[in-house]
Amino acid sequence: MEKVMATVFFSLLCLWTTTEAKDLYVNITYLETAITKGAVCLDGSAPAFHFHPGTGSGINSWLIHLQGGGWCETTSDCLARATTDLSSKNMSKIAYFTGVLSSDPQFNPDFYNWNRVKIRYCDGSSYIGDIEEVDPDTNLHFRGARIFEAIMEYFLGQGMIYAQNAILSGTSAGGLGAILHCDKFRLFLPLIARVKCISDAGFFVNVEAISGEPLIEEKYKRVVALHGSAKNLPLSCTALSSDPNLCFFPQYVARHICTPLFIVNSAYDSWQINNSLVPQVADPNNEWPYCKHDINICSPSQIQTLQDFRLKFLEALNELGPSISRGYFISSCHFHNGIEIQNYWSSRNSPTLANKTIAEAIGDWFFDRSEFQGVYCPYPCGKFCQ
Repeated sequence: MEKVMATVFFSLLCLWTTTEAKDLYVNITYLETAITKGAVCLDGSAPAFHFHPGTGSGINSWLIHLQGGGWCETTSDCLARATTDLSSKNMSKIAYFTGVLSSDPQFNPDFYNWNRVKIRYCDGSSYIGDIEEVDPDTNLHFRGARIFEAIMEYFLGQGMIYAQNAILSGTSAGGLGAILHCDKFRLFLPLIARVKCISDAGFFVNVEAISGEPLIEEKYKRVVALHGSAKNLPLSCTALSSDPNLCFFPQYVARHICTPLFIVNSAYDSWQINNSLVPQVADPNNEWPYCKHDINICSPSQIQTLQDFRLKFLEALNELGPSISRGYFISSCHFHNGIEIQNYWSSRNSPTLANKTIAEAIGDWFFDRSEFQGVYCPYPCGKFCQ
């Protein structure tokens, strides 16, 4: 009996290990040569990335992923940020490559053997700011755009100049950065290369808070002004806008992006609900804290507010206009998650649309096997998202 039980246990263990993605630990690299170009983090330190080289059929394919982490909109905010792990001086030395960065073909069949780069976020502007002057009292450097260009130039020298396939992706503030840099990224690469972009949890929409105030619009204007970002926002948007600051919003800029773009987002994105729709300052009666963190315990009136947000989100998405080259996977999960997370990207627990995981939808879209534009039904769809 003991031998039988041991055999059963071993079989279950083998099954478990073959149905869970394997973590890949990748060490950090500091790009010290970028310092001479002024391409530095907020605190003046060198930018950093994690790189795992491609193999076999993926040796001339590249995936560049921009880490997210919000923005800083005031000097004091940026000073505080420069002391956290969003400064390369304090970053973890190892990154775990899972999800879209995974090297496991079972869970990442289309990109597992590509050259994969995770750029660490240390500028607070979605990689788009650039101010030459440095205030000696704060020593803050607003150089996000230079960081992006310096790292692109480095990897062109490491073989990306021969790319046959390339993706610029990013999550959250990095997902916004992927949109803002998408066409510029295309210009770095050979004309014959297949080049596309993925924005994950980065489709931030311009909505009023429940108080009726345009809080997220005001926040973005402060970010753009502090970092000197306006001149680096896509000219295809700013040249046509009466207010260039609005081109920091994906709904206004993505319609002008020529390079194919895939948008992965939740229509109930928890960051946007918590910070754009119902920030603490707009909730003086303290009615939203529990609902904001768990949609399943919201009152009927709160659910209606969230349903209204979903409709505004979808309206902003529809304002991009029709495009056969654009893809999207819009879930109804109440989270602000990322395609680096295996259970979100591709696993037995992943959300699916049209019987496809995000990994399958993006893989088919990237390689032109099929188009993909899918939207979950409204909550309670996604009620049990993990």
